[in-house]
Amino acid sequence: MGISIDKKNVSKRFYWIIAIVVVFGFLIIRKAAVTVFVEREGWLKKIAQLKVEDKRIEPNRGNIYSSNGELMASSIPQYYAHVDFKAKGIVKDTLLKYLPEISNILSQKFGGMSASGYRSNILRGYEKKTGYMLLIPRKISYTEMKDLKEMPYFKKGPNKSGLILTPMAQRKKPYGSLASRTIGDVYGDVSKGGKNGLELQYDSILTGIPGIGTRQKINGRYITTTEVEPTNGADITTTIDIDIQEITQTALLDELKLIDAESGTAIVMEVKTGAIKAITNLGRMSPGVYGETQNYAVADESEPGSTFKVVSMMIALDKGVVTPKDSVFCENGLYMYKGARMTDHNMHKGGYQYLRAEETIWNSSNIGVAKIILKGFENNPSEFVDAIYEMGINKDLKIGIPGAGRPKIRHPKDSTRYWSKTSLPWMSFGYETQIPPIYTLNFYNAIANDGKLMRPYFVNEISKDGKVIETMEPEVVNSKICKSSTLKEIREMLKGVVENGTAKVIKSDKIQLAGKTGTAQISKGAAGYTAGGKSHQISFCGYFPADNPKYSCIVVIRSPRNGYPSGGGMCGLVFKNIAERTFAQDRFLEIEKNQDSTACFIPYAKNGNFKDLSLVLDKLNIDYDDDVEGEWAQVKHTDKELLIKDLPMGQNLVPNVIGMGAKDAVFLLENCGLKAQITGVGKVYSQSRRGGERFNKGDRIVLNLK
Repeated sequence: MGISIDKKNVSKRFYWIIAIVVVFGFLIIRKAAVTVFVEREGWLKKIAQLKVEDKRIEPNRGNIYSSNGELMASSIPQYYAHVDFKAKGIVKDTLLKYLPEISNILSQKFGGMSASGYRSNILRGYEKKTGYMLLIPRKISYTEMKDLKEMPYFKKGPNKSGLILTPMAQRKKPYGSLASRTIGDVYGDVSKGGKNGLELQYDSILTGIPGIGTRQKINGRYITTTEVEPTNGADITTTIDIDIQEITQTALLDELKLIDAESGTAIVMEVKTGAIKAITNLGRMSPGVYGETQNYAVADESEPGSTFKVVSMMIALDKGVVTPKDSVFCENGLYMYKGARMTDHNMHKGGYQYLRAEETIWNSSNIGVAKIILKGFENNPSEFVDAIYEMGINKDLKIGIPGAGRPKIRHPKDSTRYWSKTSLPWMSFGYETQIPPIYTLNFYNAIANDGKLMRPYFVNEISKDGKVIETMEPEVVNSKICKSSTLKEIREMLKGVVENGTAKVIKSDKIQLAGKTGTAQISKGAAGYTAGGKSHQISFCGYFPADNPKYSCIVVIRSPRNGYPSGGGMCGLVFKNIAERTFAQDRFLEIEKNQDSTACFIPYAKNGNFKDLSLVLDKLNIDYDDDVEGEWAQVKHTDKELLIKDLPMGQNLVPNVIGMGAKDAVFLLENCGLKAQITGVGKVYSQSRRGGERFNKGDRIVLNLK
């Protein structure tokens, strides 16, 4: 049976569908036209509000540590506090209600303005609907930021109070000026990187890799979403020993103040490795006030003066020109050569007359050393300069400090630099050459190191998240700067300078010293050399202990205003102070390391959990005296007993975990809210954050175990 179709009814329905589609199409076109031509500006504004922008997310800059684990440079968070008075949640009546109270608190807690000043500033910002008004006229710390957010009105949140907190990291040096110019500086905005020193040299390592985020404005406020997490910078452990650094800087500063000098430099180097253990550069800021201004130690290309005589004598001995006992006629303290006048410092007393070659070094005779060098090389000065080059003194050591200078030692065959008839003798006693102090020190360090010339270095290792990723090894520049017989003779001469010569004043009854004094007039450019104490650079360079050298050291002082310029009486005394104090410190450590365990009647006990500690001591029947109320304890050892007391603890204060085992130390720190990282094995001997220092939850602390 066939199906009957009502064609008339189908057609009617079809026309209705077409009509509905046409009407809807018209409405869509009409709406589109209204959107494009009538509502265009409004929609564009909304689109702008929803605009997504890429945002660079800065990583945390790595820390710089001393060789004994002390923090020398670190980035800490600081904040700018602004108020957005365009925030939709701000209610005038609420703002006016809280205004007197918050104005008083802001003035008392943050300063910068009176309470009425804060009140006027906030009212003016509200009336003008300022979108980004600076609330506090300085950067605030993390702790201050947390306090601000908890203040009445502001704790209502950013939408209702308009409070905007913009983070801005700031680089801090916990040890202030200690080795400051060598550690270096960063720009005010830490993200711009290092300006000088190790901060600049290792900038790419310290900086890390920025992350990527998206910044979007929603309901009138910007919200940032992280797309790619930043990679924080690596940490650097320097060769600087904080204890030796403090000894060195204190000794130099005391002398500079006493003689009112223009500036001073002191460097201490580890003989066997070339590691720089201390470096200080102090410039006169005002009478009696000195600060780290320029890195003279590595950048100052100046004439070394008499410390260079040892280079000349070494060459003369090595080439067989002279022996230590050969006699040299030093005239009456005045010698004319090629029409130029050469003098010794005792000319007014009739000079030295005759000296043995070794005594020309002891007494620092310009004439004696010049005559020795003229005897061997007057007709062939190139041989003398070639010998200097062969030692490696003239090589660029690439010490890793931006702006470092290098020696400028002219050669007779160099057509670009003038070589005169008097260049050879004047060069022999330290003029007509320019050598940064660290290069002079490196030469003397080679004498102490059995003739092995090392490359000075400032960084021990690079680490990331507590793991060492690169270790710097000592590097030999020249395995032998002279014959062994020559080296032995030179070392005896340097001891003689202290025993019998120009540095007798620094002879020590605690440690045997060896070195050489130096004095040079400072050239005033086209004006040449001027007379008077204010134009002298004095120095002392040597090593200690003399018979088994561990450290070499140079001290350079420029333009002393008080007293007669003396390399021995001024720089030498600084050297002696550094040597004796460093030696005393090392001797103490050696005694501690070599204790006879059989003579120890009271066993060593670590700081830590008191319950565990007392349990072990009780089981071993070891007597102890305790005054402990808390969970954590510190132990004091005496010859007769153990004294156990509470470990000081405080809210948001870093606990002192030195002396604890790794387990207790990590548990305690992480329980307080810190993130602990450990290096080494044994017990904690240093921590990157000092005990009692304020911290923020989530801060990192590195523990060094030994």
